[in-house]
Amino acid sequence: MDPKLTEVSQLFDRFKASFLRNDYDNCSNLLSQLKVLLTGFRSLPPLFADTPNAVHELTIARDIYEHAVVLSVKIEDQDAFERDFFQLKPYYTDACNRLPPSPQEYPILGLNLLRLLVQNRIAEFHTELELLSSAALENPCIKHAVELEQSFMEGAYNRVLSARQTVPHDTYVYFMDLLAKTVRDEIAGCSEKAYDYLSIKDAKQMLLFSSDQELLEYIKEEHPEWEIKTGSVFFQKAKESAPCKEIPSLQLINQTLSYARELERIV
Repeated sequence: MDPKLTEVSQLFDRFKASFLRNDYDNCSNLLSQLKVLLTGFRSLPPLFADTPNAVHELTIARDIYEHAVVLSVKIEDQDAFERDFFQLKPYYTDACNRLPPSPQEYPILGLNLLRLLVQNRIAEFHTELELLSSAALENPCIKHAVELEQSFMEGAYNRVLSARQTVPHDTYVYFMDLLAKTVRDEIAGCSEKAYDYLSIKDAKQMLLFSSDQELLEYIKEEHPEWEIKTGSVFFQKAKESAPCKEIPSLQLINQTLSYARELERIV
């Protein structure tokens, strides 16, 4: 075996051993070393040189970047996830004819869709979806993300929250928890605008909590401006502190007249 390939394989074995021990700090250090070593392989993207060990090098590099994506979820680093995913993606697209399919491909593609949904990057979500094959769209990991997006867009927040119990892969839990927070924040914002107050029972049901204690902890951490008294949650302070947004009517009228004059001139 090529000495460089041997060095990468041995270092990757150390990475995987640390990963199994949940020693993520050591994993991050080893991953940095692995990425530097991979730059010495001309068979990898974007060159794809036809070297004697090209298939082996492509396979181990794909495996390394797949582990890197999962590691970014474990350490809850969304920026690292994005970087590592885009380094991995060419192995699923440009190198697909050179390598056998990876069992981690669909779970990771679905994980990326879920990340885009959590970050409210809906246009990119649909762009990524358009690039997938019909077979991929039938995969449970991809379908999970698609159904979540549909529920989110429909405002079926109860379906979004209950989907956490049926995640197709354990790495999805991190993004599902973030999505649950996004959903509750959305409901909370609508509630304080629509009501002066709600009973604790109604607030708990509306915010989809299973106990009064969960509701009270959420209010304490996320909405300390809400008041809790006589068994109800009062939103008045939140309304008073919200900035008043006045419509600049005169400015809009002037802009509209200007557009009308320009249209008349063009016609």
